[in-house]
Amino acid sequence: MHDERLTLIGQTADDLPAISALLQDATLRAADLGYDRKARRLVLLVNRYRWESATRSRVRAALRLETVATVQRQNWPTAPDAVLNLLSLTQDGDWLVLTFAVGAALRARAEVIEIVLEDLSAPWETGREPNHA
Repeated sequence: MHDERLTLIGQTADDLPAISALLQDATLRAADLGYDRKARRLVLLVNRYRWESATRSRVRAALRLETVATVQRQNWPTAPDAVLNLLSLTQDGDWLVLTFAVGAALRARAEVIEIVLEDLSAPWETGREPNHA
């Protein structure tokens, strides 16, 4: 399997649909996110399903949101090992909204859109493709 690592930078609302599509069905543990208030950076470590690949595979990736003044959680699990499935990344006014399955969400108020999605590992094969039936 090729070790083609993706790095994508988003700086406008027009960039969000492509980044959201690449993140759809990424999974993360509830504890795999960090907000550095001083640096104004929100980081999520995810296992991203590689929709752009011909093979069923995932890759460890980091999603960084910069210029973040405030982060809010909704219906966030209390167990740090709870696994969340990311559905979308959208914009709602000054907020970037990460929506997860089962009603969980993160909202980050960003001064400007400055997003980096970066693959961190070599991909690994997975037995199945995510299904939304």
